[in-house]
Amino acid sequence: MNISGNTIFIPGGTSGIGLGLALRLHAAGNRVIVGGRRTALLESIVAENPGVEAVAIDTADAESVTRATAEVIARFPETNVLVTMAGIMRPEDLRSADFLATAEATVTTNLLGPIRLIAAFVEHLSSRADAAIVTVSSGLAFVPLPVTPTYNATKAAIHSFTEVLRLQLAETGVQVLELVPPAVQTALMGQEDAPNALPLEAFLDEVMQLLEAKPHAKEILVERVGFLRFAEAEGRYDEVLAILGSH
Repeated sequence: MNISGNTIFIPGGTSGIGLGLALRLHAAGNRVIVGGRRTALLESIVAENPGVEAVAIDTADAESVTRATAEVIARFPETNVLVTMAGIMRPEDLRSADFLATAEATVTTNLLGPIRLIAAFVEHLSSRADAAIVTVSSGLAFVPLPVTPTYNATKAAIHSFTEVLRLQLAETGVQVLELVPPAVQTALMGQEDAPNALPLEAFLDEVMQLLEAKPHAKEILVERVGFLRFAEAEGRYDEVLAILGSH
């Protein structure tokens, strides 16, 4: 993926990693369109960041994905990069049936949302030069955090889906990258000040450096996430799972 000169749609780009990445990519010389559910927040982002565009979208709603896709392609036909950023992370207690509503919402947002977005954009992107799809999994796709079982499962599914998407799109010219964050200091699970989470700006610094240095990468892996990403390959899986279970 080129570090500049793109037109990038980032649904889930109104806060946390999504907004931070949107602003970094805008500053690097890309036209960026952020997507989100809250119209007032979108308007504020656009007002505070001249040149950034916005489109309302609820990635948990199939009709909203269809409508927003049509709007993005109509307003920004040069769009050549999709970043499927939107996601939720909530604790669940599997010992009670009460977890089901959270599990269903997590699957809808974290798994169906990206799949619907990719389905909606793939033909358009296949017609564009230097096109890319960026999925967002997690280090927890590789070793699960016991308190968030469905979140882990959706991110593992995103990793698997991304691997096959890359293979199937190989002849189309659409590059497929997987961003694999570790714990980052954002509002997700209230980690804004978590000492074991990577500061957001440090994470964004490293991601931008990797995108520039490795434009043909399959995975974007900051150094901190290697603890999870390679735990099984390095024979540390049980040890790391026990560490995660102690938090």
